[in-house]
Amino acid sequence: MKTNSTKNARILYEYAKYLKEAKQLDDSTIDGVMKSINRFDEATNYLDFKKFRAKHAIAFKKHLLSCKSVVTGDKLSKATVLTTMRHLKGFFQFLVTQKGYRAKINYSDIEYFNLSEKDTRIANAKRTRNVATVEQIMQTLQAMPCETVLEMRDRALLAFVLITGARDGAVASVKIKHVDLVEQSFYQDAREVKTKFSKTFITYFFPVGELPSKILAEWIERLTGELGYKPNDPLFPKTKLAHNYNQQFTAVGLLKESWSNATPIRKIFRTAFESVGLPYYNPHSFRNTLVRLGENLCRTPEEFKAWSQNLGHESVLTSFYSYGDVPDYKQAELLRKLSKPAEKTSPDMEDQFKQFMEFQKMMAN
Repeated sequence: MKTNSTKNARILYEYAKYLKEAKQLDDSTIDGVMKSINRFDEATNYLDFKKFRAKHAIAFKKHLLSCKSVVTGDKLSKATVLTTMRHLKGFFQFLVTQKGYRAKINYSDIEYFNLSEKDTRIANAKRTRNVATVEQIMQTLQAMPCETVLEMRDRALLAFVLITGARDGAVASVKIKHVDLVEQSFYQDAREVKTKFSKTFITYFFPVGELPSKILAEWIERLTGELGYKPNDPLFPKTKLAHNYNQQFTAVGLLKESWSNATPIRKIFRTAFESVGLPYYNPHSFRNTLVRLGENLCRTPEEFKAWSQNLGHESVLTSFYSYGDVPDYKQAELLRKLSKPAEKTSPDMEDQFKQFMEFQKMMAN
């Protein structure tokens, strides 16, 4: 089997370094880019990148559009194909700036990685998000068992994500000392907590009811009391495994270690929702839940700004544009309201609206 050439491997190493150090991308994003390049490598039988021509981009595009997903068995989604093409386009645009490549690759050939306008529209189409209501999450929390220490941890985990909206990477790395039950806050210290873009900020518990805060407080009391955990220990410790009498691994308790990734967190969420007959809502979807809750509770631009900031968004427009999809029932309600005489808009709201419209124009260009 033919493998990647030494020269290709060397430039791939340089590109990965460029993405990490110059573009400041995280490891998971870089892995996605490298996966796209590897798809191209395999499809072209590890073509020397210096020999790249438009015909290779065209052939690979046709190949990818006909490929099937290993997971679903269906054809790859247009969104996956578009992402792959963008990764490859970015890679070859990098290559033409590098010594030994700029004279070998025609810049115009790189444009052949573009999808058709039709396929691009399909790939970029917004899809309905699977978002739980606060009531559904509360129902799940109430149904979750809490007899064993593992059950208590799993229940507190779900409660914590609801009251903080924290991303699963941050949840996997949070320590006991980062949570202040008196101030009802979570200090997302980027030096120790895996936050997006390594940003440090404080999240105050969202007003979703008393139950989640109570569950979290009971868990911390159990950790620091009976189990003897210290402030520098993980808030959600890794499961301790041991062999049973059949020499199979089984959960026997907790370690004083953090999870290395968010996979166990997602498994806990899936089990919790399936046990009460609800579809799986992943941890990140709780952020959408909280944005929708904020849309109902916040009465002024200042309140929604604070709500958005609590999610770690520097601009309120991030919450509107990235998370604030309007459900069908809400869309109908708002349109009915528009048929009535308009109420006077406050100057603050007018400024926010102007910013939002300017942002929409920028995204359209």
